[in-house]
Amino acid sequence: MPFRPRAAVSGVVLATAAVLLCSAAAVARPAAPGWSAAPAPGGGARPSAQDRPYFYLEGAPGTVMTDRLSLSNPSGRAVTVRLRGAGIGSGAGSWLALAAKEVTIPPRTRAGVPFAVTVPRGTGPGSHSGAIVATGGGKTGRQARVPVHLRVTGPALSALTVENVSVRGGGDGDAPAVIRYALVNRGNTALRPRVAVRAEGVFGEALRRTARSLPHELLPGRRIDRTEKWPDPPVLDSVDVRVTATAEGGARGSATATYTAVPWGGAAGAALVLAAGTGGWVLVRRRRAERSGGAETGAEGGGEAHQMTRRERELASTGSATGTGSGSVPGSGARS
Repeated sequence: MPFRPRAAVSGVVLATAAVLLCSAAAVARPAAPGWSAAPAPGGGARPSAQDRPYFYLEGAPGTVMTDRLSLSNPSGRAVTVRLRGAGIGSGAGSWLALAAKEVTIPPRTRAGVPFAVTVPRGTGPGSHSGAIVATGGGKTGRQARVPVHLRVTGPALSALTVENVSVRGGGDGDAPAVIRYALVNRGNTALRPRVAVRAEGVFGEALRRTARSLPHELLPGRRIDRTEKWPDPPVLDSVDVRVTATAEGGARGSATATYTAVPWGGAAGAALVLAAGTGGWVLVRRRRAERSGGAETGAEGGGEAHQMTRRERELASTGSATGTGSGSVPGSGARS
């Protein structure tokens, strides 16, 4: 077969170009991303979109709701992922049970992991939040968190009480007082209370603080103890301090405490003055009683002495008369 230089050169050029093109394509193709976790398409109650950013479940107390987590591994090697439920707020994560706590995903494969959420009986209506946490690649591996939003249906009850109101401190000039109270959520819905404080005394209004929102949410059945400073309480007054709390849904509660402000320095001085006055009055009264008793005794003694003197005089005069008669008796007897 005759040698054709032009055809050979063309074949070499084409082969070289093909190798270069394949290398370029291999370099240009992006590396496969790592594994990922997301809600499985089409599951759950709402939303029903194909790609969901989170799980949404809705049901009444005592019901069991199911859904499915999707784990994707587009890489060329198997990945082992550990799964757990995490609670947020009221702890919806503790209501969540996964079909498997550890899953190995083969290369370029998607795996589905079912799970169930059980709403305990007696749970109040409202929103609860949790999440499914997936961790892969060992302790230092990446972590994915898929939110789970749960809505418990049923009649809502908003109830709020104010308890254990007390006032401590104050009473000495510029000394501040502290108002203590507790807020308790007696209903089945989460509340954001607003608190107002008012104090009314004998001499008029001593404190007025308009309603203001607290910085945190009060969950059903929870209690929080709070304190508020009262920098300028009255120095001398009897005051009724009322704490009023309100929240959405018509929740309202109030309680009062009586605060008696007495300046202790002035009170001690008044007590000393009163004690000194009482002691002086008792002493004067005792001396008057002693003087009156002495005068009466002297008067009685003087009268008795006067009476004895008269008796002595009468006896003396009687004795004189008797003595004169006795002297004449012997004389008369002699004559006989």
